[in-house]
Amino acid sequence: MKNNIDFQSATVLDQAHTKNNKNLSKILLHILLIAGSFIMVFPFIWTILSSLKNMAQIFVIPPQWIPDPVMWSNYIDSLLAMPFGLAYFNSFYITVVIVLSTLITASMAAYAFAKINFKGANVLFILFLATMMIPKQVTMIPLYLVMDQLGWLDTHLSLVVPGALFNAFAVFLLRQFVMGIPRELEEAAIMDGAGYVRIYWNIILPLIRPALAAIAIFTFLQSWNNFLDPLIYLNTPEKFTVPILLNSFKGLYTANWPLMMAGTVISVIPVLIVYIFSQKQIIEGVAITGIKG
Repeated sequence: MKNNIDFQSATVLDQAHTKNNKNLSKILLHILLIAGSFIMVFPFIWTILSSLKNMAQIFVIPPQWIPDPVMWSNYIDSLLAMPFGLAYFNSFYITVVIVLSTLITASMAAYAFAKINFKGANVLFILFLATMMIPKQVTMIPLYLVMDQLGWLDTHLSLVVPGALFNAFAVFLLRQFVMGIPRELEEAAIMDGAGYVRIYWNIILPLIRPALAAIAIFTFLQSWNNFLDPLIYLNTPEKFTVPILLNSFKGLYTANWPLMMAGTVISVIPVLIVYIFSQKQIIEGVAITGIKG
């Protein structure tokens, strides 16, 4: 009897010890995650604080964390100093066109590679994927020469057409999803008299909606934050996008940092809106790329 009591007591102690260890691990994990989150969000917090300072406050040593006085006028001055409204419009419509075009072209290519048997499909798909291994720096000069021959330099076509018609990653991801669709659905549709277009529109697209949402979000973020391509192809300020317009606050010898920080905060607003309303899709998209890739 005494041995049973001792055994039960030892079991209870072991369970309590295990529970304490688990609680301690959770506490340490949360502390680590909070510290990591602060490190990640600190640059954005510093940008917001700097956008409310004057030039003297930004360069004061030791750093002045809280703006005093608070320069709310930096946001108005930033909007008035540069054609931000036009740049916003340019970035928005270019991004929307690229996103919609990418969804259409990538999903059509994915359906063709996954479900339509044609000669050389596998070889063509491998060559298509091989382009993902080519650094962008290698293609900049040839692409610039092509745009020059087409007369698309200093036009938005030089940004829209390459981004809208060619996204190897989107095609690869969507193809993996399309391959997972049962063949019986297509066979049933064919028996009902459906062709490739109807199968693509009524069967394929609805079933790959999660992947399309992930591709749309990633393409939006990439296109909105694109700095290099507008820098290469655009020369007229009226055609600038938001990232390239922000660079205009930098002069040859100095930069207006308060106005640049205010403009940066303004430019981040659409990205924050997309993230706030699409957190679930973004997380699912990251999981999708890991599972299907």
